[in-house]
Amino acid sequence: MAKQLDYHTLREIFTRFQAAEPEPKGELEHVNAYTLVVAVALSAQATDAGVNKATQELFKIADTPQKMLDLGEERLTEHIKTIGLYRNKAKNVIKLSRILVEDYGGEVPNSRAALQSLPGVGRKTANVVLNMWWHYPAQAVDTHIFRVGNRSGICPGKDVDAVERAIEDNIPVDFQQYAHHWLILHGRYHCKARKPMCGSCLIRDLCMYEDKNL
Repeated sequence: MAKQLDYHTLREIFTRFQAAEPEPKGELEHVNAYTLVVAVALSAQATDAGVNKATQELFKIADTPQKMLDLGEERLTEHIKTIGLYRNKAKNVIKLSRILVEDYGGEVPNSRAALQSLPGVGRKTANVVLNMWWHYPAQAVDTHIFRVGNRSGICPGKDVDAVERAIEDNIPVDFQQYAHHWLILHGRYHCKARKPMCGSCLIRDLCMYEDKNL
């Protein structure tokens, strides 16, 4: 685990991220808050591209909780069977859809606690929805952010909760809205797990990672 970088270094890092990609967006396709919840819930242990492929036709016919209930678990399963853990995910999507209809009038709640009370929705999923749909600066820490944060010193922490706190506590607030997007993209396309692309890295001179590949 790298040492936490100081304020001035972090400001320079995120200034560079912002210059390269001013308004980064999540890669999961959705049409409303409900389909975003479903897409993020389906993305656990799956790629965004794989989820998008599975939901492309699904969301054309089931873009509300009631439409999903009308579709039913069996037909939902057929749509998402290319995604890992699809049977359990289908059960959770039906359960959360029923709760949204019965307890929230078919609307997606916008508090972290209410979102996390839904089957299959954890803190990371809730944070993604709060950030992407309601533009609240919640930080959804995934494996990419955990790796980048600990390698670089941007947001080190022994677990995902510690990394989330490190982002919130240390990254300047004017970068908080897009912070987790920049970190995910950096981890996905540059600071890769096995072969980080240090030679072409935007923040190579500021990073704490020692085993840099030229």
